[in-house]
Amino acid sequence: MADEDAGGWTIEKRRYVVSGRVQGVGYRAFAARAARALRLSGGAVNLDDGRVEVVAEGPGHALDRLESALAEGSRLARVDRVDVSPVGEGDPVPSFDVDF
Repeated sequence: MADEDAGGWTIEKRRYVVSGRVQGVGYRAFAARAARALRLSGGAVNLDDGRVEVVAEGPGHALDRLESALAEGSRLARVDRVDVSPVGEGDPVPSFDVDF
């Protein structure tokens, strides 16, 4: 069963794996700012293979907007690809309050 927030929007969880030049260019901070501006919760981490993983939770329409922002990327980043997958209901959502 999908969760709903007070506004009646269905709450979803999605995982975005971003490929390209996305490490060492402030991409995680960019992703966190974009998500917070959309009032989403979640987190961003660097992966060992040079990609960045972003997990976010919130209304589907806001997650769609986050996906667009992640694909555009920060000023110094070069985004080649954004792979999107749902996150299971029992899977925890990390925090955007990350150590850099």
